[in-house]
Amino acid sequence: MNQKRLGIIGVTVCAALLVTTAVDADQTGTAPEGVLKELAVPAGAALSPLEKLVLKSSPLETKEGYASYYASRFIGRKTTSGHRYHPEKMTAAHHSLPLGTVVRVVNPATSQEVHVTINDRCAPKRFPFIDLSRAAARKIGLWGKGRIKVVIIPLLEDTLEEPA
Repeated sequence: MNQKRLGIIGVTVCAALLVTTAVDADQTGTAPEGVLKELAVPAGAALSPLEKLVLKSSPLETKEGYASYYASRFIGRKTTSGHRYHPEKMTAAHHSLPLGTVVRVVNPATSQEVHVTINDRCAPKRFPFIDLSRAAARKIGLWGKGRIKVVIIPLLEDTLEEPA
């Protein structure tokens, strides 16, 4: 395994450990008593933005898979969530992740990454697969390549706003 992949896996494992030990973190952004003692974070200490993100992270597992991007014929069409597809928004389609999940998609070849919100479904495949908006595809170096290998890391499960 190359070092970038090991680094991504290591960060994911650390995030999973943080989530399992700190599920009870309160909404004030401070560590409750007895939580995170393995990481030497004092009770009541203010959490950094990264720690807050990790505390909100999803229990869903990281997967290596493939990414492509929406064809231009989908511009303006309704997605499964009810929103209309807009190529400049950071959105994506996935066959099984809950709608509203924020996902980090990393191109391991270039270490470029993008955060997208799952708001649509794509056809189920035998391997992990994600369809990105054009803006997201450009940001990770996918634009013009059709399909590339990526690492799909679910981060948050938030509800989407109702479509207008």
